[in-house]
Amino acid sequence: MEPLQIAIDGPVASGKSTVAARLAQRLHCAFLDTGALYRAVAWLALERGISPDDQSTVLALLDREMPGIAAPGPAGRAVIVAGSKELGNELFTPEVSRAVSSIAAMAGVRERLVPAQRAFAEKRSVVMAGRDIGTVILPHASVKFFLTATLDARVDRRLRELEARGLDVDGEKLRTQVQRRDERDSGRDISPLAKAPDAIEIDTTDMTLDQVVDELERRVRGAGVRRA
Repeated sequence: MEPLQIAIDGPVASGKSTVAARLAQRLHCAFLDTGALYRAVAWLALERGISPDDQSTVLALLDREMPGIAAPGPAGRAVIVAGSKELGNELFTPEVSRAVSSIAAMAGVRERLVPAQRAFAEKRSVVMAGRDIGTVILPHASVKFFLTATLDARVDRRLRELEARGLDVDGEKLRTQVQRRDERDSGRDISPLAKAPDAIEIDTTDMTLDQVVDELERRVRGAGVRRA
């Protein structure tokens, strides 16, 4: 039996990572937030004093130090490692958030990260969250979702998420950052944010986290797919 592959895409702060993590627990699958890999590259570049806009130097860095995906921990979440360090809150600082769009738009970065993401999914059943999972990473995923929400809802969610991580964030600056990220993600030439033709679109603006997870679980089970 082929591993179960669930793709969850959507714009920044649409809740896809939180939803994917919960859904993975319910389905007893691993969970990989692919955006965390790009954030790891941004973090590593900043740690090494490299501008996230300097493509040639960033790619040279990756040829020496490639962030990796460690085996899932007890909760099923894949662990992102860079610079011999397991990364957590470091990935969500304002500096990394500003840098990651430039990193994600680099074709060379994506070329280096995509094989690792696909290899992770080939070895186990997985719920994977990102912006191009259903279109590029796992085009033959068992079930695909595309989560959306209004800008206000997304900014509010990201603000609460960052505050829960102990980070001090300016709400207006965050709103501007989310708007710019939307523009860059949708307009970039390499793997732009896009809904796969066969993805199920769900507007989560007025839904609680549990309601969203319930709906996705219902759709997955209704599709008749099973975990390998």
